Amino acid sequence: MPPKAKAAGKGRAPAKRKLAEEFPPGEVLTDTGKKSWKLGPPVGKGGFGLIYLAEPNSEKPVGPDARYVIKVEPSENGPLFCELNFYTRAAKPDLIQKWLKAQNLKQLGVPKYWGSGQHDKAGKRYRFMVIDRLGTDLQKKFEECGKRFPRKLVLQLGLRLLDTLEFIHEHEYVHADIKASNLMLGHSDPNQVYLVDYGLAYRYAPDGVLKEYKEDPKKCHNGTIEFTSIDAHKGASPCRRSDLQILSYCMVQWLCGRLPWEDRLQDPVYVRDSKIRSQENISEFLSQCFPTQDKPAEIQVFMEEVMSLGYNDKPPYERLRSILQNGLKSIQAKDDSKLEFTPVNGEPTLPAKKTTKRKKAADKAEESVADGSPIKKAKPSKKTEVNGVKKSPKAAARPRKLLSAGKQGDHKSRVKETATQTSPGLSLRSRGRKKVSS
Repeated sequence: MPPKAKAAGKGRAPAKRKLAEEFPPGEVLTDTGKKSWKLGPPVGKGGFGLIYLAEPNSEKPVGPDARYVIKVEPSENGPLFCELNFYTRAAKPDLIQKWLKAQNLKQLGVPKYWGSGQHDKAGKRYRFMVIDRLGTDLQKKFEECGKRFPRKLVLQLGLRLLDTLEFIHEHEYVHADIKASNLMLGHSDPNQVYLVDYGLAYRYAPDGVLKEYKEDPKKCHNGTIEFTSIDAHKGASPCRRSDLQILSYCMVQWLCGRLPWEDRLQDPVYVRDSKIRSQENISEFLSQCFPTQDKPAEIQVFMEEVMSLGYNDKPPYERLRSILQNGLKSIQAKDDSKLEFTPVNGEPTLPAKKTTKRKKAADKAEESVADGSPIKKAKPSKKTEVNGVKKSPKAAARPRKLLSAGKQGDHKSRVKETATQTSPGLSLRSRGRKKVSS
């Protein structure tokens, strides 16, 4: 994420991170377990890393049917180091297999980690990580569907992500950056979806000891601005309820096409306060999102359940799954394990706004993150609409009076507080992120 909160919109390249140089096909990397891996051609490129097709080292060149990918970054960069901490502690194949058996699951949306290490070339040191090869990301599918997913599909995705988040949470981590571009379909099974990019993953309970709620002004708005949790907006470290709140925003966007605060993503205070108001009256928030059709009742119940959680509460995963399953029953559907990405009939629920120069610049900036090209700063619009009334940015950004820190941190009752398709492997398109220490 950008170093300044005011620039917390889309598409800012991480500051002061070195770019990875491209290795030729056939380069051999040796991981910490002494296993050698041969690189194929690069299949993904971001502002600070490269992704290659890969296979265990042999005399054969790496072909287009490769089963693995390797993500490479200069060793001093932070995101891959953070990812590796997560993968080595929580996503080794034996841990995933043990969880699948214990939970009676067939699949889990966490890529398997196969190795990592450091590689020296031309006097420079690089860090690398090997995981399963994956397919296309959901952001591309979302755009292909006209930026609206069918209700059945959204509920299926929600159920898959609940399984994934429960696994992550039970292994002491939260993801903190759930979004369509960080969700990828399986390479061999397009009906499976994987949560990727753990560069912002946070160990909320090291050795089982929960972190306390504490706001840090230097960490405000960390994450991807349109989806980030209210905890993160206030500078508190992410927790389990944070992930579920992000998931609820994603599901609403997938259903209606656009979140109400997406018109002013360059103003993080406005976005934060809009989210706080949405939590104070979830019914009214959903009426804004679905003005021309019935509100999805299950989404309201889901958000209310998440809203009732305290900072350190363990989420009721089974209860949340039941809510989404009841939503499927209400539309006479069931989770048949098939993800159907079909356009929704009719016009988008929220009318599309006229593209502004700022929006065009933000989109261009996001593309630059993927290809490493320079990013130009977007100029903020002079006026915007807040609850249907045009106001100046200064007036619109004026924060509402918030609750005390104590009530923000602990609340059990009604809560007032509130690339590009990089690869067959990992998404490098992470918009608006900050460097996070592990």
